[in-house]
Amino acid sequence: MAKLLIVDDEKNLRLVIEKEMSRHGHDATTAADGEVAWEMLEAADYDVLLCDINMPRLDGMGLLKRIKEKAANQPEIIMLTGQGTVETAITAMKLGAYDYLTKPYRIAELTALVKQAAEKKQLRTDNVRLKAQIERSKGSTPDIVAESPQMKEVLRLVRRVAPSDTSVLITGESGTGKELVAQAIHRLSSRADKPFIDLNCAALQDTLLESELFGYEAGAFSGARTRKLGLFELADGGTLFLDEIMEMPAQLQSKLLRALETRSFFRVGGVKKVDVDVRLVAATNRDPHHAVAEGIFRSDLLYRVNSFEISIAPLRERREDIEPLAQHLLQKVAGLNAPILTQPVIEALSQFSWTGNVRQLRNCLERATLLADNGRITVKELPPEIVHKTENSGSSVSFGTNDPNSVRGFHNASPVNLRDSEKQQIINALERTGWHRGKTAELLGISPSTLYRRLREYDLETR
Repeated sequence: MAKLLIVDDEKNLRLVIEKEMSRHGHDATTAADGEVAWEMLEAADYDVLLCDINMPRLDGMGLLKRIKEKAANQPEIIMLTGQGTVETAITAMKLGAYDYLTKPYRIAELTALVKQAAEKKQLRTDNVRLKAQIERSKGSTPDIVAESPQMKEVLRLVRRVAPSDTSVLITGESGTGKELVAQAIHRLSSRADKPFIDLNCAALQDTLLESELFGYEAGAFSGARTRKLGLFELADGGTLFLDEIMEMPAQLQSKLLRALETRSFFRVGGVKKVDVDVRLVAATNRDPHHAVAEGIFRSDLLYRVNSFEISIAPLRERREDIEPLAQHLLQKVAGLNAPILTQPVIEALSQFSWTGNVRQLRNCLERATLLADNGRITVKELPPEIVHKTENSGSSVSFGTNDPNSVRGFHNASPVNLRDSEKQQIINALERTGWHRGKTAELLGISPSTLYRRLREYDLETR
């Protein structure tokens, strides 16, 4: 599917084109002239622009020149012209248009041209992303602040394991920076110039996760018109990072285990084996051994992904990192004109428990930056719970608290108590938010899809 903008002053013609393009699965929008189209291009990105040449106010040639001179994310442009303006259309191609069609044209011809232009746009986009990925891969670990002994040990382990092809499991509470550690492992490996592909296993429905991970063949299911390459295949030669791997459904765990052991797999609906060379890095905010004891995660898969474990301590246990991390995040949030953190603010940040870890600290600094006056952040710009150290942990609504029964506290507790504790935490959070699921997921520090899965598991889908 491509996002199209159809520009033509003939109302009936542009409506017919819009209808036909929508029928072929494209997201089509129309504009009556070049000025209207330019306003729409400034407000949103489009993959392909179908543009008439002769129009009032701003004609097609004027719009083309303006796009090539000023537009940040340029669509592929197909000029639509009458017989008498073919020379003008050729001139338009010299100025950067993708192609042109002369009126009258067949819809099948236009559809094929739109498909080709959309594919070229996708290739340009992928090329930009790859270049950005290569730039990000340069250097070692620029985003990891390590002043505490715990984080210095993490970086030591990263440097040791990165050059190998060993599978790595990164454990730690939500928001501690597990993905940054995974990226550091990739950057310091011999695969640094190859793709780093990441997937959050809790962000997709169970039915979509397999096709996203392994891809599918045309006709594998309703709506599968063409072959789709999965992330496992796209990561060939590089690193595949599976975040929240413990949330992967049981039926998919066996296929992942087989793929890791044989370095091959079958696409959904496929009969041809696909061979890949992928280094796996996984992460979880659960205690892996408790997940196995509860029957949530296969023990044989755990042994396969946990060849080398790196555990990240929560922010409250490495307070030496809080001030330099706050300064680092402030620069990322506010840029060169970042406000100054006053000493009382630094003291308040250093003494807070940060159950949401680095993610919570960043949100706090974003809020303070918006409220700051005269280039200084004072305690009045901080949330009240930070100033008065009144973070509510009594109900253990955050899965990363020090509660010994917390499912994400990495403590030794029986599986029964863990499940009861998790269910009670969810109920407490639902009550606090009036059973608003989006706010509940944010309060618990988990993704909405993970929350929905827990609600079904504990029969809490209705109040």
